[in-house]
Amino acid sequence: RAISFSNNSCYLPPLRCPAVAHFEPHDGSPECYLIHGGRTPNNELSSSLYMLSIDSRGCNRKVTFRCLEKELVGDVPSARYGHTLSVIHSRGKTACVLFGGRSYMPPSERTTENWNSVVDCPPQVFLIDLEFGCSSAHTLPELTDGQSFHVALAREDCVYFLGGHILSSDCRPPRLIRLRVELLLGSPVITCTVLQEGLSITSAITTPVGYHEYIVFGGYQSETQKRMECTYIGLDDVGVHMEPREPPQWTSEISHSRTWFGGSLGKGNAMIAVPSEGNPTPPDAYHFYQVSFQKEQDGEAPTQGCSQESTDFEDSAPLEDSEELYFGREPHELEFSSDGEGDTYNEEDEEDESQTGYW
Repeated sequence: RAISFSNNSCYLPPLRCPAVAHFEPHDGSPECYLIHGGRTPNNELSSSLYMLSIDSRGCNRKVTFRCLEKELVGDVPSARYGHTLSVIHSRGKTACVLFGGRSYMPPSERTTENWNSVVDCPPQVFLIDLEFGCSSAHTLPELTDGQSFHVALAREDCVYFLGGHILSSDCRPPRLIRLRVELLLGSPVITCTVLQEGLSITSAITTPVGYHEYIVFGGYQSETQKRMECTYIGLDDVGVHMEPREPPQWTSEISHSRTWFGGSLGKGNAMIAVPSEGNPTPPDAYHFYQVSFQKEQDGEAPTQGCSQESTDFEDSAPLEDSEELYFGREPHELEFSSDGEGDTYNEEDEEDESQTGYW
């Protein structure tokens, strides 16, 4: 169904591979999603930071969003895609950590042959103060290579970067990077530790199954090979703990597809999509699946499942590299209803075009 935005919203362009962070309600601040960068449909790169929140909820599951662009000052991150954005808390303060990504080759280095070539962004860490919009860049000696399409998990004042692809050497090093950020008065202090105990993975899906506990699955372990395994990751005061988990019973469509993508639905649930195949192959048609993971309870084995939800999305726009944003709702509230149950007409749901607009 169409999404409506409040009349004080800015335009949110379609973006591929932006950095997305979930900002939970904190010290009176409402729940929102932070969206930075990404690739536009005409292959331009964005350097904007958007804040997407719920403006109001209506009947029949209709939701009105508000999107605001946050202006940054200082060391503003360049336009990029394939990077990560994380929210950290330190000494009663909150900040965002931006790292990685790719951008176009600098104009001074472009030639006719490599005009549209992309390179890894310099391995700088950006700290963004959301309250004042101040951004600062930090160069750390431990970070010698740029990287992209990695996983970022945050707990309190620490961010863990897992996997990723280094374009200059065309490798996926199985390393784990830990950043600790202390938001002191004056200048922040950042310490970096590089561990060789990570995963060789890119473009993975992460879904929470508990308090700072996650299941990481999907993505790719090489240019031509999907990663079919699942990994449990827990963050605590000691550090990070990783354990392999039994994957769901993947369907044949998932097992044989060359590509897949998706996102978290919260509380151990995720949605994945694979391109539909046929003769002829239908354009922009996908098989959608909901994957569910449950945390291990009192010695019981954790459970997981993969069920096909719907394939009837012929009228939808191309979805590859799209982002799934979950706003504090139960997963069953997001299910697609094909029989129209609960979708009866309600006059109060009619949009006042002076208040909202469709994008």
